[in-house]
Amino acid sequence: MPTRRRCLAAAAALLGGAIGRDPWAGPPDEALPFLAEVQTAPAVPTDDWPPSLLVDPDGAPIASGEMWLAQRERIRAAWIEFLSPWEVAEPGNHHRLLAEALAAGCRRRLIRYATEPDEEVDAWLLLPADEAARPKRGWPGAVVFHSTTDQTIDEPAGTAADDAVAIGTWLCQRGFVVLCPRCHLWNTSPAHRLDLPGAVARLAARHPGARGMRKLLHDGIRAVDILLTIDHVDPTAIVAAGHSLGAKEALYLAAFDDRVTGSVFSEGGIGLGFSNWHDPWYLGDAIRAADFQLNHAQLLALTLPRGMLILGGEAGPGAADGDRSWGHVARALEVGRLERDRPRLGLFNHRGGHAIPPPARERMLDWLAGCAGGAGG
Repeated sequence: MPTRRRCLAAAAALLGGAIGRDPWAGPPDEALPFLAEVQTAPAVPTDDWPPSLLVDPDGAPIASGEMWLAQRERIRAAWIEFLSPWEVAEPGNHHRLLAEALAAGCRRRLIRYATEPDEEVDAWLLLPADEAARPKRGWPGAVVFHSTTDQTIDEPAGTAADDAVAIGTWLCQRGFVVLCPRCHLWNTSPAHRLDLPGAVARLAARHPGARGMRKLLHDGIRAVDILLTIDHVDPTAIVAAGHSLGAKEALYLAAFDDRVTGSVFSEGGIGLGFSNWHDPWYLGDAIRAADFQLNHAQLLALTLPRGMLILGGEAGPGAADGDRSWGHVARALEVGRLERDRPRLGLFNHRGGHAIPPPARERMLDWLAGCAGGAGG
């Protein structure tokens, strides 16, 4: 219904705005043929269920999409209040080329751009090598965040297609223009070595009171800004993905910037107790308080009706997601089903530990291609 669509679009304009199409339409059913599979509850029920999102502050049930809009705004405002304060001047959407090469079927460009007026970051920009294959609407775009590694941007932009977490290369080979930015936690060292205390102290001095995730969200939004300046990128087909630390960044970006039409959260620990979300470079100890009311099922609901897939490894060193993640997905699905039978949200438990094994890789790429309108099909 056009009137409702206009209301939804207006409600989504807090931090980022969709360009050129209705962000609430979501990909067509045929673009994500495995939705039923990733929306099947685990055989063994999980106890990790957040409270229902379909109850208003007075305890009344929320039974329609129209009623959900007000709840959605309350949830989003509460999260922004928790993450902020935050004031940053516009740094401009320019980038400088530092180096370029051809590898693994991708034109690799090392670029540098400003995340804040007095802070710059390096990123790999990957472009498909075959210009003749460019779609009429332009290439779909992707922002891919790296995990906790001193390889930083070299990890997702790996030069070999069989690199274990080379998400950027995989997507570029599927016909995406991909931006892989370096996380600010590696920006305090000239050699780009991880310096968590230094990064936390620097953020506190620059933005007193802001949570670490507020900075990561800001930098993710800046990455989308830069990606949209690249020639021949389709502004209506922007996706995001990340593994571990990078998954955390992808979740917040997808929740608060609806230019992102689809995303994949790989082994980031969707529950606040599943991973180190309490660390000061993320959300801090406040999330451990008995009266803390926010949870990540709420953020999953904010990504709807666009597309979010969680990849879980179930068990093994570092594994953060798996069957235990189902409760968060299920709560958000309850919201999505106010609008459609098959919301664009699911959990694929590959049971391969804290990694992206081949079956998960294929699900990730197919999901992102579907959310970008069938790119790379």
